[in-house]
Amino acid sequence: MTRMTARLSVRVAAAAAPLLLLPWAAGSAQAHGAPTDPVSRVYACSPEGGAAGSAACRAAIAANGGPFTAWDNLRVAGVGGRDRQTIPDGRLCSGNLPAYRGLDLARRDWPATRLAPGGRLTLTYASTIAHTGTFRLYLTKPGYDPSRPLTWSDLPERPFAEVEDPPLRDGAYRMSATLPKDRTGRQVLYTVWQNSSTPDTYYSCSDVVFPERGKDAGAAKSPRPARTPASPSTSAPAGSPRPVSGRGAGQPERAAGDETPVAEATHGDAGPSAPLLAGGATAVLLLTGGAALFLRLRRR
Repeated sequence: MTRMTARLSVRVAAAAAPLLLLPWAAGSAQAHGAPTDPVSRVYACSPEGGAAGSAACRAAIAANGGPFTAWDNLRVAGVGGRDRQTIPDGRLCSGNLPAYRGLDLARRDWPATRLAPGGRLTLTYASTIAHTGTFRLYLTKPGYDPSRPLTWSDLPERPFAEVEDPPLRDGAYRMSATLPKDRTGRQVLYTVWQNSSTPDTYYSCSDVVFPERGKDAGAAKSPRPARTPASPSTSAPAGSPRPVSGRGAGQPERAAGDETPVAEATHGDAGPSAPLLAGGATAVLLLTGGAALFLRLRRR
């Protein structure tokens, strides 16, 4: 009887463990998303983003007290469209979350993507779980000073683009919009994703660089597709903005006197997040524990 009970316990544990690997079983450890093109600070500085070794990312990680492993989980519950009342000035990039406070550092050297004034923006927002909701895209006003903390007064009252319920394809949402024509130099693309299927709102800062008037105009008129380091076989969408790229291997290009490090954008599936992998580790532990229990019962 004891042996039959032991076999039954192990069978139940083995059958239940794979369920823990399913996304819906991970609970609060589920993955969500962030912009990868134009690359957001949180993704650029993550282990997957490729720019964690830049000066800005090193400073952000130090201020954070740890790496940006959960780059896809920068969300605040219960905002309900009251962004300006909920997120204080100087905390826009972190969403006022202590776990992401390093993203609020005021610096001129965050990894950035080059854009053309009045050009077509294709935003790639990597996500591993589909949600319904509205994306609102803001661009800092002319005269924005990147050496000062980002405040709501730096952003227009209305977004320059708003997209509702875009489809999730190949691990990402992709949205197109026309950029304002009057931006020059370093700016911040601020993305707000207000879910309607959950109570959460996601915030992100993507640093971008526009050519100064009369300088580097030719390069901005002919953007080249960004390379995808995580998936070399994936082609960038036509007309996609290119990140500020190097003059040769690993050497950053400096536009209009801007100290901008290399930043690469990704397209398509960004892979599972650390919290989702943690769910798989839990399943392994349970399987191991079940096997140990079986051996103890069998010896009796």
